[in-house]
Amino acid sequence: MTPYLLAIDQGTTSSRAIVFDQKGASIATDQREFTQHFPSDGRVEHDASEIWESTLAVCRGVLEKAGLDASDLAGIGITNQRETTVIWDRATGKPIHPAIVWQDRRTASLCTKLKTDGHEDTVVERTGLLIDPYFSATKIAWILDHVEGARARAEAGELAFGTVDSWLLWNFTGGRSHFTDASNASRTAVFNIHEQNWDNELLKLFRVPRPLLPDVLDSAADYGEAEARWLGAPVRIAGIAGDQQAALIGQACFKPGMAKSTYGTGCFLMVNTGSKAVRSENRLLTTVAYRLNGQPCYAIEGSIFVAGAAMQWLRDGLKLIGDAAESSAHAQSVGVDNQVYLVPAFTGLGAPHWDPHARGAIMGLTRDTGIGEIVTAGLQSVCYQTKDLVRAIQNDGAVLASVRVDGGMVVNDWLMQFLADILNVTVDRPRITETTALGAAYLAGLQTGVFDSLEQISELWECERQFHTGMPPALRESLYAGWLDAVERVCNN
Repeated sequence: MTPYLLAIDQGTTSSRAIVFDQKGASIATDQREFTQHFPSDGRVEHDASEIWESTLAVCRGVLEKAGLDASDLAGIGITNQRETTVIWDRATGKPIHPAIVWQDRRTASLCTKLKTDGHEDTVVERTGLLIDPYFSATKIAWILDHVEGARARAEAGELAFGTVDSWLLWNFTGGRSHFTDASNASRTAVFNIHEQNWDNELLKLFRVPRPLLPDVLDSAADYGEAEARWLGAPVRIAGIAGDQQAALIGQACFKPGMAKSTYGTGCFLMVNTGSKAVRSENRLLTTVAYRLNGQPCYAIEGSIFVAGAAMQWLRDGLKLIGDAAESSAHAQSVGVDNQVYLVPAFTGLGAPHWDPHARGAIMGLTRDTGIGEIVTAGLQSVCYQTKDLVRAIQNDGAVLASVRVDGGMVVNDWLMQFLADILNVTVDRPRITETTALGAAYLAGLQTGVFDSLEQISELWECERQFHTGMPPALRESLYAGWLDAVERVCNN
């Protein structure tokens, strides 16, 4: 019987499930969006119960679409939106507060105080992360401080913390498994990436009680079984990785120097640095890419908070387009030499600026500006922000000849060509662009014996199309200079 793998891709705006075969080919997909909550400026929340319900629904839906039973699955791999923080009651399994999403900036003042008090160098040295509301630690502290009795209950071991992978695992296993993997743990700001354990000094600094925390396993490991009541038969859960690390795996970027850039709600550029945790001098992040057989592989990462979310805002907020696919036609009509700049700092700016107080702006408007120019500016903002990251990575000494791209936005040929032009590197689009889910499937396949090695997985990667730079250097420099000016205005506002 052909061994199939079920990949759960629990993202920021939707939950998705994909069944893959042993060659990495997608057999069926099911997806469901869920509610985004914006209770006030800079705050973003999810209903963790809705995340679980939507995940379960797509898992059942994809098996039906594939014509498979749960007993046909070799294993399940989970990949997830990272840093998003859930705390729940161990006895009831109910969350004590809405999940605080990675984009949320409510702890900005606390982060500022911690930096002012001189703690950032310690955090960077031990975790590879900056002190920023983006990461889980200050979100945990905020929930414990704002839910009555929560801190005492956490200290007593009555509550559990998890990023979304842990939350789903807990539910699938009926509360038997409270685990995370090293890649997700490395995004909390309380995990020492060099010693590969929760750091007591950082737990004290961020006021995170140790009894809350899950145990940390390899990215391919035995996480327990999904109970038969959920999918019809028990299934091994055998792989977990944060979404960007999973995309690196799905892109087969297993050698130092290989890079991938994912374009979903946000944009994340990650470069494999192998067994060495390289500290960035340009405010990028050092993170665990994956851990196999107890051996961590590291990466440098640049994180952009708003990529596809900018197009979603143009569609749903301003109603300038009816569908994201319309953006390509607008861009082709306007052309690359667009003097309108959209800086999508809706929840601050990520790397390399790390300004939680910045807010979005559209600049360069004239009487001739229309929908096309603004929509095109939204697309271009994704590429300009990627350029910010590439420039920082190059300043750290990395040489990028090519970048492997993935995520929902990369189907847009105009966007990919402009990306290659602005970055001045070759952009490789793989045959399978859902590489985040594929990476989770690969991890589960490694643990269950569907795949023998990373080398075998590398051989499965195929390039669908390459985009080569063709833009005159003077135009590239002029366009990017306009972007830098717009960002400076936003940050200094």
